[in-house]
Amino acid sequence: MRGNDEWGLMGRMTTTTADRIVTLDVIRGVAVMGIFSVNVTDFAMIQAAYSNPLAYGGSSGENLLVWALNMLFVDGKFRTLFSCLFGASMLLVIERAGAAGWSVHWRRMAVLLLFGLAHAILLWRGDILALYAVTGTVAYFCHRMSTTRLVALGGALSMTNLLLFGAIAVTLYHQDVVAHGPNPSALIVSNRDANFGSFFPSAQQIAADLKSYDGSWPAIVAHEAAQAGQIFVNILTLLPDTLGLMLLGMAAYKSGFATGAWSGRSYRRIAAWGIGIGLAGFAGLVAAELASGFYVPILIGGFLAAMVPFRIVMAAGYVALLVLLFRNRSSLRDRLAAVGRAAFSNYLGTSLVATSVFYGWGLGWYGDVSRAEAWLLVPLVWLAMLAWSKPWLDRFAYGPLEWLWRSLARWETQPFRKRPGEPAAAGV
Repeated sequence: MRGNDEWGLMGRMTTTTADRIVTLDVIRGVAVMGIFSVNVTDFAMIQAAYSNPLAYGGSSGENLLVWALNMLFVDGKFRTLFSCLFGASMLLVIERAGAAGWSVHWRRMAVLLLFGLAHAILLWRGDILALYAVTGTVAYFCHRMSTTRLVALGGALSMTNLLLFGAIAVTLYHQDVVAHGPNPSALIVSNRDANFGSFFPSAQQIAADLKSYDGSWPAIVAHEAAQAGQIFVNILTLLPDTLGLMLLGMAAYKSGFATGAWSGRSYRRIAAWGIGIGLAGFAGLVAAELASGFYVPILIGGFLAAMVPFRIVMAAGYVALLVLLFRNRSSLRDRLAAVGRAAFSNYLGTSLVATSVFYGWGLGWYGDVSRAEAWLLVPLVWLAMLAWSKPWLDRFAYGPLEWLWRSLARWETQPFRKRPGEPAAAGV
C-alpha cells in the first residue's frame, strides 16, 4: 500500500510545501463539514435519536434513508478524519514553535479546554473541544516518536474502543438474556431496563428532554451545567481512541501521506481499498441494525466496537481520495482549504446556527422536525462555510475564533488584518 520511500518526508515529493499545507486544510475543511451532517440530528432532537431512528425523528422512508446514508458514508469516518487532522496540525505547530514547543502547546490546550467547557455548557452538549484539549496535552509526549511507532501505538489505542465497547455490548446482551429468562432478579431487570432505556427512552423521558431544550437560554444553560460532570466522564471514556487517532494523524503528517507526498498510484490503491472495505463493513452494520430492530447490543457492539478498524481504513481512503481530487489548484480547493483554516470558527459557528434554529431561545424547532427535515439545514450551513471562509481569510490572517484562540494562548493580541500579498496563517 506504499512505496519504499513513503515513510519519510525526504522521499519523492509530488507537491510543494505550500501545497502540502493546503492539502491538510482541505481535508480538515471537508471533515468539519461532514461532522455537521451527523451532528445536526443531536441539535434537532433527543440524544437517543442520533444512533437509533426508532427512538425519535422517523424510522421509515426518507428519514431511514438519511440515517443509512450517514451511517454508510459519514458517521464515525469524519470524526476520525477531524481527530487525525488535529494531531497532524498539532505536530505542525509544535515543530514551528521550536524550543518553545511545550509552552506554546500547553497554553493552546489550556485555552482550548476553556473554549470546550464554555461550548458544552453555554451552547451545545455535544462539544468535542474539551476532549481534544485533554487528549492533545497527552499526545504531546509522543510527538518525537518515529512514524512506525506512532502507527503502532495509535492503532493499539484506537482498538481499545473495540475491547471496551465490545465488553459493554456482551454485558448488555447477557443482561437481556437473563432479564427474559426464568426468575430474573429485580436488580438485573432494573439494570437492563435502564441501559436499554437510554436508547429507547420512555414517553416521559422524551417529554422531559423536549421541555429542557424548549426553554430560555438561561434555563438551558442551567440544565447543561447540572450535567457538566458527564463532560469529564466522556473525556475519560473516549480519550484512548481519540489519542490513538491523533497519533495516527501525526504519523500521516510525518510520512507525507496526509500532505500529498506519496505517488498517485499509492493514493489510488488506498482510496479504492480503504473506501471499499469501509463501505462493506458499514453496510454489514446497517443490515444488522435493521434486521435486529436496532437491538442495543448491536448498536454498541457494532458501531462503537466492531466498526473501529473499518472507520479508520475508510478515513484513510477518504484522505487518499481528497489528495487525488485536489492536488491541482481550483476555486473549490481554495474554498475548502479556507473552511479548513477557519475550522475552529466553523465548528463553533455551526453550534450557534443550529441551536438558534432548534433550541427554545431561537426558532424553537427542537423535537418538531423529522430526521430528514433537520438534515435540510446541512447543505445551507455547508454553503455558508464555503461562502464566508475564503473572503474572510483573503482580508484577515485568521478566522475570528482562531485569532482569539491564538491571542489568548500567546498572552498578547495577534495581528489580525493581513498585509497585501500575505498568505493566510496556516495554524494557531
